[in-house]
Amino acid sequence: MRRSGKTSIGGPKSEFQTTHWSEIRNARTQDQARRRAVIDNLSKRYWKPIYCYIRRKGYDNEQAKDLTQGFFHEIVLGRDLVQQADAAKGRFRAFILTALNNYIIGVHRANTAGKRRPADGIVSLEEFDEESMSITAKNMKPEDIFTYVWASVLVDEVICEVKEGCIQDGKEVHWKVFRARVLSPIMAGVKPSPVSELCKLLNIGNKDTVSNMIVTVKRRFRTAMNRRVRQHVDSDEEVEQEIQDLMKILSE
Repeated sequence: MRRSGKTSIGGPKSEFQTTHWSEIRNARTQDQARRRAVIDNLSKRYWKPIYCYIRRKGYDNEQAKDLTQGFFHEIVLGRDLVQQADAAKGRFRAFILTALNNYIIGVHRANTAGKRRPADGIVSLEEFDEESMSITAKNMKPEDIFTYVWASVLVDEVICEVKEGCIQDGKEVHWKVFRARVLSPIMAGVKPSPVSELCKLLNIGNKDTVSNMIVTVKRRFRTAMNRRVRQHVDSDEEVEQEIQDLMKILSE
């Protein structure tokens, strides 16, 4: 499984204590600062899937950026899109994708381009290395690339959280072992580093210690993944199925 290596979205654990749907419901508050904070957080998660979806629709880089900004400016903010979301009607990303597709269909670019993108933008469009995605991803349909990039962003959030947690807890060596033996082979398609080589390089006493380190980080990874996925579903019962769906998406 190979994905773009330039996603940098992440953040400290304290930013993700509520479920995703609870966060969305918080956007219905009359507190403008709180509403904007919720929307900013959601924008950071969804701008890449939205941008890639638009690109796969045939728009060039600048057009896709303009439409991405326009969607957030006109629809997400201008029409209070987040406040209209309803967990009973399905996944939030499906709701976003439907709204985005309707927006693109209704846009008359030549007449409204100036209105769609404010001078300072609505969301920060970081550099996105689309060329680094797998060949399979590059050939996906717009709807599939949206979900693929969304899943990639979610996994990157998990990776950032687990890495930062290990470092903060004095387990940086644990993280390095996990990355070399588990994460890099899965994400980059490289061979796992030999255990004997890791023991020598990281001054680890024996192979059993390496195995224990991997188990420790795997548990942290699973816990973080469950928590992140729980933000995107409406009940605990849906978490396992969502994780399976996510892994299936990224394995393509």
